[in-house]
Amino acid sequence: MARIIVLGAGIGGVPMAYEMKETVGNAHQVTVISDSPTFHFVPSNPWVPPKWRKPEDLKIELAPVMAKKGIEFIQKAATRVDPENSRIELADGSVEAYDYLIIATGPRLAFDEVPGLGPDGHTSSVCHVDHAAVAAQDWEKFMADPGPIIIGAVQGASCFGPAYEYLMILETELRKRQIRDRVPMTFVTSEPYIGHLGLGGVGDTKGMLESALRDKTIKWVTNAKVDKIEAGMMYVTEVDEDGKEKKKHELPFKHSMMLPAFTGVDAVRHCGAEGLINPRGFVKVDEYQRNQTFKNIYSVGVCIALPPIEATPVPVGTPKTGYMIESMVTATAHNIADQLAGHEPTHKATLNALCLADFGDSGVAFLAKPQIPPRNTTWSAEGKWVHWAKIGFEQYFMRKIRKGISEPFYERLMLKLLGVVRLKGK
Repeated sequence: MARIIVLGAGIGGVPMAYEMKETVGNAHQVTVISDSPTFHFVPSNPWVPPKWRKPEDLKIELAPVMAKKGIEFIQKAATRVDPENSRIELADGSVEAYDYLIIATGPRLAFDEVPGLGPDGHTSSVCHVDHAAVAAQDWEKFMADPGPIIIGAVQGASCFGPAYEYLMILETELRKRQIRDRVPMTFVTSEPYIGHLGLGGVGDTKGMLESALRDKTIKWVTNAKVDKIEAGMMYVTEVDEDGKEKKKHELPFKHSMMLPAFTGVDAVRHCGAEGLINPRGFVKVDEYQRNQTFKNIYSVGVCIALPPIEATPVPVGTPKTGYMIESMVTATAHNIADQLAGHEPTHKATLNALCLADFGDSGVAFLAKPQIPPRNTTWSAEGKWVHWAKIGFEQYFMRKIRKGISEPFYERLMLKLLGVVRLKGK
């Protein structure tokens, strides 16, 4: 009997454990190691600060679910992955050995790369549900004394959707409270243009998102490098297409949320194993999600290494979206099953992007197939239906995690949207 360890219990790790167990059954042991006792539904975090959701609404206790699925659950923090000896060192000094390891940790949030960035500095975060809970407290203080708002993503960021969502959700909330006229809003982003999204744009995301910001009287700064953040003031350098300084901005704020750049988590990026990670600490994988140096290690989700889609004046990363992660999970489960049966991996992730971005009372949806251009299918749309679709997706996904269901939700949704694309002749 082989022991397959999934390190991490987030959007990638929990579905990975479910699908791995479903694939190998009771013939092999599946174990999940996580520093948290709960699963967090990260896509709903932007709804927490304005109190459209409570933090507890987005959490699911994992031990009971894992037990029902026959999956071993170890709630301990990992301090070091030791690929040479096929084991994981844990914070309490214990060691867990594996035959196969699937790294699904998600990222380390690199707030330290910009002075004053993050919950321990002067800006809020919606990258983690606990951060969002702190942001809710900051939002309450803001509502008592409103003023300028700055939302966006700093240099090196690879996840831009939540910044656009949070910006528009707050804008919607301010209108509901009839104080939007008292709150100047600015979007500051490392993207070369609005709607780039780390993907080189998808369909008309540039036009749609620029139009949305103009319609809501929101200013923006693109090609932006955040130099430092002080209490109530953000210092930003805007560069031109060649990366040369174009303008210095000193932007006052009463509330700000800036997405950070990501790195690999400490247990992986400081493991000292040559060939496992890139310089940022992300796991190197081949087309089968397998590391080529340590062939009993796979990785899925935000923690894998993917090169930027294109060179940009300010560095931006490539996002790893839910549909991509779902396809990585399926490929990995089948490839490990193949290896257990004595065969070489053959299953590849499709790496398509499908996103629903909620704008409070409307939204934008886009599909890129594949994510990296040139693409076979590029489609984007907007409307109130996206807002309701995002709510429906949240409810479905939480039910899926709570019930231990393993099924390709994104694949089904993509096929439905492709039907719409074909009907429209795009």
